[in-house]
Amino acid sequence: MATNKEQTEPPRWADRLLEWFVSPYLVEDVQGDLQEIFYKRVAQVGISQARREYGWAVLHYLNPFFAKPHHRTGNLTPYPQFSSLHPAMIRNYLTIAGRNLVKNRAYSVINILGLAVGMAVAILIGLWVNDEWSANKHHLNYQTLYQLKMNQTIDGYRSTGDALPFPIGPELKAKYPDFKAVAMCDWGSTHSLIVGNHRFLKSGRYIGPDAITMFSLKVLKGDQEPLNEPYSIVLTDQAAQTLFGQQEPIGQLVKLDNQTNLKVTAIVAKQPHNASLQFDYLLPWDLQLALDKGLRAYVTNWDNSSWACYVQLKEGIRPENTNAKLKDLLVNHLANDPNTKKIRKPEVFLFPMEKWRLYSNFSNGENTGGFIQYVRLFSLFGFFIVVIACINFMNLSTARSQKRAKEVGVRKAVGSGRQQLIGQFLSESILMASLALVLALGLVGVGLPFFNTLTEKQLVFPLDNHFFWGILLLFTVFTGVLAGSYPALYLSSFKPVTILKGSVFIGKQAALPRKILVITQFTCSMVLMIGSIVVYQQIQHGKNRPIGFTKSGLISVSASPDLLTNFNPLRTDLLASGAVSYISQSNTPPTALWSSQSGWEWSGSRPEDKAVSFKTIATTYDYLKTMGIQFKAGRDFSRAFATDSSGVLLNEAAAKRMGLKEPLGERLKWDGQERRVVGIIPDILMESPFHRVSPMIIVFYKDWVNVLCLRINPALSPSAALAKMGPIFDKYNPGYPFDYKFADTEYAKKFNYEELIGNFSVIVTVLTLLITCLGLFGLASFLAEQRTKEIGIRKVLGASVANIWGILSKDFLQLVLISCLVASPIAYYALGQWLKAYSYKIQLEVSVFILVLLLALLITLLTISYQSIKAALMNPVKSLRSE
Repeated sequence: MATNKEQTEPPRWADRLLEWFVSPYLVEDVQGDLQEIFYKRVAQVGISQARREYGWAVLHYLNPFFAKPHHRTGNLTPYPQFSSLHPAMIRNYLTIAGRNLVKNRAYSVINILGLAVGMAVAILIGLWVNDEWSANKHHLNYQTLYQLKMNQTIDGYRSTGDALPFPIGPELKAKYPDFKAVAMCDWGSTHSLIVGNHRFLKSGRYIGPDAITMFSLKVLKGDQEPLNEPYSIVLTDQAAQTLFGQQEPIGQLVKLDNQTNLKVTAIVAKQPHNASLQFDYLLPWDLQLALDKGLRAYVTNWDNSSWACYVQLKEGIRPENTNAKLKDLLVNHLANDPNTKKIRKPEVFLFPMEKWRLYSNFSNGENTGGFIQYVRLFSLFGFFIVVIACINFMNLSTARSQKRAKEVGVRKAVGSGRQQLIGQFLSESILMASLALVLALGLVGVGLPFFNTLTEKQLVFPLDNHFFWGILLLFTVFTGVLAGSYPALYLSSFKPVTILKGSVFIGKQAALPRKILVITQFTCSMVLMIGSIVVYQQIQHGKNRPIGFTKSGLISVSASPDLLTNFNPLRTDLLASGAVSYISQSNTPPTALWSSQSGWEWSGSRPEDKAVSFKTIATTYDYLKTMGIQFKAGRDFSRAFATDSSGVLLNEAAAKRMGLKEPLGERLKWDGQERRVVGIIPDILMESPFHRVSPMIIVFYKDWVNVLCLRINPALSPSAALAKMGPIFDKYNPGYPFDYKFADTEYAKKFNYEELIGNFSVIVTVLTLLITCLGLFGLASFLAEQRTKEIGIRKVLGASVANIWGILSKDFLQLVLISCLVASPIAYYALGQWLKAYSYKIQLEVSVFILVLLLALLITLLTISYQSIKAALMNPVKSLRSE
């Protein structure tokens, strides 16, 4: 129990805490002041309230400002040691930083603008990378979802495909307990959906009933297991809005291809734009068997691989164990085929969903990455452009070090430690980075629509995402610390005695780090410039490659059942209208090859040659005339020759692969039937323009066509021809809107990825050069100002403007030349690796490197000439007087 005396005095715990925590040279004064106040308060508010106030006052003194340096015994100083992170110190840092910003407006603007541009580019690239990286992760079962793929050996090469036989789905469900769900799926197609009198062309898939739960598709309304009913359709909410507007869609009827009525059983949420599985509607897997009787022949056929298969593993099942079980699945079912086990060696394996988007490339049976290389490349671009912007800050800060040397010397002389000086300089750089962030966010807001167009994305500013703002905060601090680290360490290292004597450092050694940083900037810029030019050359190389057919004026239309049934009257009316010159049917559009067939035999072929897969086009009459393909030998399929219904055409690559010296008239055997070669065509380019042309066979096969190809009459403009064609298609294809695709537009899409890289490279290069030039401009301005006295003396001694300009420019040009020497081998190696992915590619030329060097020199001269000439034109009397 406390005594009466103790109850009239301050609490002892508070005094002990004060004595323990506060520095000895302060404790007496602090304690005396508090006790004086305490006794006054006892008289005013009573002893209890006064004791509480005393304890509360003591607690307010427990901060680093008053802290006793317990760890530094025997080295007490009569002055308190201020922590660099004390709020008062931070306020002091920001006050000084603000004053410096205002005092040096020009340098501040250059620094903030450079940082803002770099940060804006980094934010845009970050949004793009995040979008690619998060693809498919919205599926709840993301970690356990797989697509089945198959490796098989063709012509000694291990190829990888994702087409599998029809019966593999039921087999997996019946005999493999590893799987929680299995869904067979087609490759998706466009169909006509009719509601009342309105026709809509939408894209969708036939898919197994497990797909709803497997892909965790969000059922917004209707049946939770909607794909079990064969004559049903599942719509996305967006498609339902288009078809039915404000009406209730569940239970409504939709006519598919103007033939079959389907009941809407469920509405699911539309998939995000970066999801691999995209659709407007889903159709039950069993519905295709009900609509297409020809498919029933494949229900038990293991030798026709034409469908996709998705699976979900049960929790805890290791995919490598399942792969071991699946490896010989096809071999076991095709044991009677001698080629299967010995030559093709098909192996089925699981391909995880987490790799679908970014790791889709395979080479000789091994996964070799894919789009991930672009994600890494652009991430590197973003990092480098921020580094280049930070280098500007470093260069200008260290260049101005002489001006701030006295400030550093005085601060050190009155007791500032190096840690406090580092804190001050870092505060300045973080403040600049914060201001740059505000400007960068404005630039991103303005540039995001253009960026979305460039990258074909739908990126948005995630303003309501706390994680995004947290990343931005860390990014700003990182940028500020990165930009201010070298100046802070450099400036805080000055010795006060040396500074105050006036003999500060400025010399070759002090300028060396700055030169290295400039070389680094120019090296990055030149690598990007060389890369942009080479990417452009590669794209033009592909675009200029002869394709073997005339894509201008060529269109394709998906053939509905009505169009196939009415093809002859449709053809007659179109030709009679004068809108088209030729029309033909095929199983593939003009700029793609959808089918490959093996099993071909020819004179001299070996048994293992039956495993060789040839790209295959099925067509009827007038295909080559419609496509504008010139013959190498022979002729087109003709109505004048009845035997042409069993004819084939070979491209040169196919004839070469078969080793046929005289291919015309050669008898081939395929699918149990004999076919005769009636013509040889050149290697037309219908796949990637950057890879070799595949061996291809064109077969006459009227029951295997689903695309119409039309050659617009060159005497008419495309718009006039389409206006004539529309009513004719409406007449024979009432269930479909007239939908067509131009071959030249579709062909241009083959360059999407390369053009994305090229456009990205150009933009990053321009911005990098802009930031670099900003830095050079500031640096040249400062160095010209620093050499005012020297320039004045030289002019007095007779130096001309050209002499002065040459002296001030020489140092920068030397740095550019050194940068070129560093950048050239880096660019040569990196671009050589990039070009390895293309079999049809350009050769790296020395002229590109020379051109970039000349451009870099020109840009440098243009950047620094203003400041150099301005300094050279200055009146020497004025400059010498100012010194």
